Amino acid sequence: MLPWFKDRFPVFLAPMAGVTDVTFRTICKELGADVMVTEFVSAEGIIRQDDRTRKYTTFHEGQRPVGVQLFGGDGERLGEAAKKIIDWKQPDFIDINYGCPVNKVVSKNGGSALLRCCDSVQQVAEGVIKAVGDQVPVTAKIRTGWDEKSRNAVEVCKILEDTGIQAISIHGRTRAQSYRGEADWNIIDEAARSVSVPVIGNGDISSGEDVRRRKEETAVSGVMIGRAAMQYPWVFKEAKYFLETGQSMPAIPVKERWEMIVRHCRLAVDSDRYGGERHTIMAMRSRLMAYCKGFHGAKPLRQRLCQVESIMEVEDIAELYMTDFPMDMTASDARSPQIG
Repeated sequence: MLPWFKDRFPVFLAPMAGVTDVTFRTICKELGADVMVTEFVSAEGIIRQDDRTRKYTTFHEGQRPVGVQLFGGDGERLGEAAKKIIDWKQPDFIDINYGCPVNKVVSKNGGSALLRCCDSVQQVAEGVIKAVGDQVPVTAKIRTGWDEKSRNAVEVCKILEDTGIQAISIHGRTRAQSYRGEADWNIIDEAARSVSVPVIGNGDISSGEDVRRRKEETAVSGVMIGRAAMQYPWVFKEAKYFLETGQSMPAIPVKERWEMIVRHCRLAVDSDRYGGERHTIMAMRSRLMAYCKGFHGAKPLRQRLCQVESIMEVEDIAELYMTDFPMDMTASDARSPQIG
């Protein structure tokens, strides 16, 4: 068993393109995320040693255990890319992306496109395991299937287990659903009971109570939180608190939330991931709007945030907001909705 499952029920931060960069992973780790996975990385980009692609693999020692997630349609090429990543970064595991629903990935037979053919699922897993399976564990992230007519998560999990995959994360939606509708935890549970390797459930987890319910009502060995963490990274802290006490965590004051928003901006600028301050803050706009979802005066607030270009502007908006809404909602009021 992978060590992060031993005597614990780990809460993972899901890999999300353009979101789970090294800065956001730092924040989520501080707030209680047990296991980190990088943004997905193109195997072909790694093989070409593309500098931009290589940045996606960056992580700090304090983020361990951390895995690098690869996507592509050819097992041998993914294996070659995994070798390069291990030489560069020495991650704790390599994760294979079988779940991305985005057209530009699917059109190249990557991500969830692989779920249409079980032979492809097997070929990709075997290629990576052959290349690096003796150096690091290899895990996989899948969806419940390609569409409603081909929900094959149970079959795929069995194939992956037979190839030597050591843990499987399942997003409870098909590729056709993308991020719409409710996650199907019945299929996640069935898949978890069909294999002996740990299965991590993903989808519609936005509170500590959600985490405990999935732990108690399904056979999963852990859970993975994605979009809910974008708005409310305290969800990891809340999950730990609820698992330990059976109660909801005391609310996070709005002041603390704004302090985190500003800190995130500063860390992002310091990371130099997106270039200088102006480009970094512009890249952060969608993240800032996610953080503020559910706040009082959200519409005009979003209108201002979608135009910011400097840390000072973000600080000014934060100060003005706290002046206008000094008794604004706290975390219990503005917790993320059921979004996965």
